[in-house]
Amino acid sequence: MISSRKNKTLFIDKEAASALELLNDHILFPATKLMNAETSKEVLKTGLIDNKSFPFPFILAPSGKKNKKILESLQKGEAIDLICDNTFFAELIVEEVFEINPQERIRHIYGTDDSNHPGVNSTLKRIGSLAVSGEYKLHNYDISINKQKIQTAKHLISAKHTTSIFMAANPLHRAHERLIRQTLDTTDLLVIFLLKPYDKKNLSYDIRKDALEFFVNNFLPKNRVLVLPLENSYIFAGYNEIMIDAIVSYNYGCDRLTVGRNHAGLGMFYDSNSNKSIIDDVKGIDIEIHISSEYVYCDKCTTLVSKNTCPHGQHHQISYHSDSILELLEAGLLPPAVLMRKEISAFILSRLIPNRFKNLEKLYYDLLPIEGLLKEHTQKDFYLELMKLYQTTSLT
Repeated sequence: MISSRKNKTLFIDKEAASALELLNDHILFPATKLMNAETSKEVLKTGLIDNKSFPFPFILAPSGKKNKKILESLQKGEAIDLICDNTFFAELIVEEVFEINPQERIRHIYGTDDSNHPGVNSTLKRIGSLAVSGEYKLHNYDISINKQKIQTAKHLISAKHTTSIFMAANPLHRAHERLIRQTLDTTDLLVIFLLKPYDKKNLSYDIRKDALEFFVNNFLPKNRVLVLPLENSYIFAGYNEIMIDAIVSYNYGCDRLTVGRNHAGLGMFYDSNSNKSIIDDVKGIDIEIHISSEYVYCDKCTTLVSKNTCPHGQHHQISYHSDSILELLEAGLLPPAVLMRKEISAFILSRLIPNRFKNLEKLYYDLLPIEGLLKEHTQKDFYLELMKLYQTTSLT
């Protein structure tokens, strides 16, 4: 419930709250506090804080008429309450209130303010024209245990190298699996930061987490892989995303970061037989960034291959587009096994469309081979057996 305290209040959303928590846990270092006007201008000009890379000012500028009215009334040294989801989230001591240009901030985050760019419109709606700086204290908050989990996992296997991957796994498909396996080949410990979205356009976080952990626990050396949640706020969007990923990875104790070649924030271009990108401009963050190949299924090679090693043209290659695979699942269809592992497909479908069949047992015994033993079957069992029929080739 909303705090009964007598301070003035600002209302923030979960994205702002999660970013403030990361800052509080020292995961966004060299950013250590909400920036004032002078520091913001310096970061915009140089892209640096104390000679270390940080892509844009870390500010708090909540939108809304009520928030704007409160911000206009604040005085230096005044204590205000930050409210998130109708709950007292933090107390902030005002240092300064200053004007910002929301369109300019959008351009610094996404590299564009084109309304056709995904994320631009939704982010613009949540950014106001006034920002507030100052020290803040989170209410009833325990520091994240993610850093301790990583340190414990490193100690248990005496890891010399720890690599991170940021992944939505929406859904987890074969190219994700290949990226994970190849990264694991070159590191001792792999930390997968599974992104938690704030919209309804994705599989729920719980489904994605359970699917990823099923893959890790059943098909990988699980003592060498750690899956951790990461709130996917807007600061991780746009063409600066890789820089923020590198900063977060380093502050969590990783010394390597792997990103896919088709990563939205990579901005690759070709110059003198070498790949150049935004990662070449990262300064003061001691982390090795590896750019992975783009994987496709080639119907000539009849396997999953890197585009760099496949001699056949694009017309023989199937790309792994998560949104299209998710569309099949949401329509109730089992994606082909070349796109998704059948165990993952069956698990996700059984969670997406529970109690789908009127008489599952009848379908099971009418359509599938059985051993003559009567036993209860789940929807997941049914999907797995159905996939086996799809893969039968004697009549095709």
